[in-house]
Amino acid sequence: MTIKLHHLRPAPGSKSTKIRVGRGEGGKRGKTAGRGTKGTKARNTVRVGFEGGQMPLHMRLPKLKGFKNPFRTEYQVVNVGDIARLFPNGGTIGVQDLVEAGAVRRNQLVKVLGDGELTVAVQVTVNKFTGAAKEKITAAGGTTTEL
Repeated sequence: MTIKLHHLRPAPGSKSTKIRVGRGEGGKRGKTAGRGTKGTKARNTVRVGFEGGQMPLHMRLPKLKGFKNPFRTEYQVVNVGDIARLFPNGGTIGVQDLVEAGAVRRNQLVKVLGDGELTVAVQVTVNKFTGAAKEKITAAGGTTTEL
């Protein structure tokens, strides 16, 4: 005969009845229910975030430091060196051309920075230029137009 799940029983004496604490002063665990007298552990009221009297995390963190300008304009940046690398033949370059070349994301403002060297003449039309970028583009025989 094979043993089946419904044949299994706990070993004799292994199951003891549940102790119901705090049921009057008679018996072992009446009144304080085995928690001793007073103190945090005797009660059931420790609030969320309590760190045992240590200064809590929400009070240790800094409040309202610094300033974040909600009206700041963010630009996708392209260096003059990137333009020279992406468009080696020069020519007319707009925001759409830069998007297609993978230099910037679409539907974003574009700013040209002056890092790198430019040898070919380019006609660049973007939202913003730095002074150094304008100088390098005009020195190479190109033009700059701001949208």
